[in-house]
Amino acid sequence: MYVGRFVVVGPDVAAYRVSSRSFPNREIRDRDGTLTVGPTEDAPPTDNPYVEYNCLRTTAEGPREEPAAVLGNGSHVDPIVEKVELGYPARDALADALLALDYEKDDYDTPRIAGVLDGDGAHVGIVRNDALLVKAVERPTLVATYGRDAPSPVEFDATDAVAAAEEAYEFDFEHAVCAAGVARTEDGFETAIDNGD
Repeated sequence: MYVGRFVVVGPDVAAYRVSSRSFPNREIRDRDGTLTVGPTEDAPPTDNPYVEYNCLRTTAEGPREEPAAVLGNGSHVDPIVEKVELGYPARDALADALLALDYEKDDYDTPRIAGVLDGDGAHVGIVRNDALLVKAVERPTLVATYGRDAPSPVEFDATDAVAAAEEAYEFDFEHAVCAAGVARTEDGFETAIDNGD
C-alpha cells in the first residue's frame, strides 16, 4: 500500500517518513540540529517547491519552559516552531499554521501533515482539501498524505530516536525513501536519521 509521507506521533517519541514514487532520490540531512529533506547528489534537477524542506526541528528558548519537537512534510514545520516558541499551545500552533498554508497546490492536492511533542504531551494534525484535523494523542497515532489521511492509532514500539527512525523506515508501506525520529529525553529531545543505507 502506498500512503506517501507520514508521521507517527506517540506521547514520548515520534517519526516522519518520506515515501515517494515521483522523487525517490532524496535524503535527510542534519543542518545544525534541523533535519532537512533534500535531493541526493545524483538526483535529477527539479523546480518542484515541495521536494526540499525542514522535516524536524526542536524549539529554541522562548516563553515556554518546556522544549518541543515539531515534524512534518513541508514548509509548515517552520511556522509551527515559531508559534510554539511564541507560547502558542501545540494544538493551536498546528491548527493555525496548517490552516494558513493549507494543502499543497500540486497535481494531487497533497495534504500537509505535522506532529508536535512538547511538555503538555503530543498532538498530530493534517490539512486536506476537505478538512483540518488536529488531535491530542495518548498512544502512537499515524497520519499520512494518502490512504491513511485521518489520525488513527498504530503499533509503534520505539522508545528512542534511532529506533523511531528505523521503525518508521521499515513500516510496511511502499516506496520508503528516508525517515527521521525524535524522542523526549531528560535534557530535551534527541533526533536520528535513517536514509536506508
